[in-house]
Amino acid sequence: MPYTYPPAAPTISGDNITISRFLKDPTLIARRLRTLAEQRFISDVLLTGRFDATGGAITYESGESMYSDRAPEAVAPGGEYPLTSIGEGNAQVAKTVKWGRDSEITDESIARRKMDPVNRALIKQVNQMVKTIDATALAVIASQVTQSTAATASWSGGSAVILRDVLKAVANIRALNEGFEPDTIVVDDLTWAIVMSDTQISQLLKREDGLAPVYTGNFPTIAGLRFLPTPNLPVAGNAFIVDSGQLGGMADEKLGGPGYVSAGGGIPGVEVKTLRDEDKDLYRLRSRRVTVPVVVEPKAAWKITGI
Repeated sequence: MPYTYPPAAPTISGDNITISRFLKDPTLIARRLRTLAEQRFISDVLLTGRFDATGGAITYESGESMYSDRAPEAVAPGGEYPLTSIGEGNAQVAKTVKWGRDSEITDESIARRKMDPVNRALIKQVNQMVKTIDATALAVIASQVTQSTAATASWSGGSAVILRDVLKAVANIRALNEGFEPDTIVVDDLTWAIVMSDTQISQLLKREDGLAPVYTGNFPTIAGLRFLPTPNLPVAGNAFIVDSGQLGGMADEKLGGPGYVSAGGGIPGVEVKTLRDEDKDLYRLRSRRVTVPVVVEPKAAWKITGI
């Protein structure tokens, strides 16, 4: 994906001064990191709430009912309205963790390979951060979501009824009558490939518009659900149907500090910093995110096991 920032972005054919100028400006590094990482964090897609963990922790209530403790009653003319208490959820406390990593880029590597070592360092840092934080968030979701049903049959077998299993889980969430509306299903990469190639589902897709998976490699929205594959599910063989608007959020702590710049965009909690080590003739690229995943409404998700 091309990027252009003021001042002029470094080019692969440019000289070392241009690349050094890029490395000395943390704002440019932050924008480049955002370009690489935006839309990569599945944790931020499933946990869409944005919370501030001031002081390194966040207190929240989990599993709060959407109803008052008593139903409304008929009120006689001139009569007093009956009172009802408003129940609260279970109090929870979550502590943030500072996830970070430095990478060293020597003057020799820049002189010999131009911008390549910078890009490779950023890409690898992004990949590792996504892997670590997503695995943590998905493990939290898996531990908090206890509602589940077993698949009718293994989705890789000939007797699988994938769409029916998914719709039954959606119906179970709606039947709670808590106002949840599932919009996302999360599966591992192998299961995603099985679903994409399922003949029962493919027969129900439109062929005229050329948007079927056989043409695009992308899975369309089915029954109002977007399919998200990830290699970071803690347990294979499970699928999660989620109301991403109500499940929870990511609580980020803003540490600040001299030289740190927020990547912003779709990864608001990620900060970067560049340091020049004149004694070793190298730059250090640092990225960090101080965050903790928070599940506020565990009933907003349903687990399908044995897929």
